[in-house]
Amino acid sequence: MRIKELNTPFAPLRLCVRFFLAKTQRRKVILLLIAVLLTACQSKPEKQGKRYELKGTVVSVDRPGQSIMISHEPVKDLMEGMTMPFKLKDSWPLDVAKPGDQIQATLVVADDSFWLEEVVVVNKGAQPGAPAIENSSFPKAGDSVPNFRLVNQDGKAVRMAQYQGRALLLTFIYTRCPDPEFCTLMSTNFAEIHRELLKDADLGKKIHLLSISFDPAYDTPKVLRSYGAAHTERFSKENFEYWEFATGDAEEVKKIAQFFGFSYMPDKDQIVHSLQTALIGPDGKIVKLYSGNEWKPAEVLRDVREMFEK
Repeated sequence: MRIKELNTPFAPLRLCVRFFLAKTQRRKVILLLIAVLLTACQSKPEKQGKRYELKGTVVSVDRPGQSIMISHEPVKDLMEGMTMPFKLKDSWPLDVAKPGDQIQATLVVADDSFWLEEVVVVNKGAQPGAPAIENSSFPKAGDSVPNFRLVNQDGKAVRMAQYQGRALLLTFIYTRCPDPEFCTLMSTNFAEIHRELLKDADLGKKIHLLSISFDPAYDTPKVLRSYGAAHTERFSKENFEYWEFATGDAEEVKKIAQFFGFSYMPDKDQIVHSLQTALIGPDGKIVKLYSGNEWKPAEVLRDVREMFEK
């Protein structure tokens, strides 16, 4: 406003009108900003997905991985019955469910993920006459691995203590496993790591691979030799310098599985089982566990290199 306008009779009124309009505009701007902020602060809607009824038996509970391994019945309109890990929307079943429990839930399948919700744990504990599930709690980093007795693919007796002095990467498999996402995937991952050991002689001196079969009745040393050589693709030339395949008597295998928190149980002509892979340091102590099937060979190799850099 120009100075001379102050001398007019309507100058005070004009000032009031302009002040009112300016204040009104500010209010509009403030209200608009509040509306934008409220919209931005609203929580994102939960992922939507298709829902299916799932029923099965708890095989193992992976609290660190926030998942439950379930041997489930066929899921109508989705997939056949199998054993696989499931993430949970709510964490409380991790503290309630135990191997052998019956479980039912809603399986939600979204575009890029799936999980269980509305979980109900029923008939807690193994039912009379049902096959026992071998399981124990997970070992912790720093726990010493007992000197278990095994027999390798050449029929030679081996003890866990003999691997001390270098890192040991250990996993569980059985050669008849029909699920490509279970034993076959573990062996495929180990095969990729094995190729890196062949290319890097220095790394090969620092780590050894060991696949333990929990099906000793079928997986004899001869069967393990054939299975192992096929996965290394060296066949008759394979000397198992970097990667061994072993098993033991049924009781010893049970003890090994229980120590590593690995679960398995016979189910008709198959064995329902969890997945457990362990990195053991040169001192014979647990360094890290890789539960389930989501770990990658590159992750393990990175962990091994970091371990030796410390």
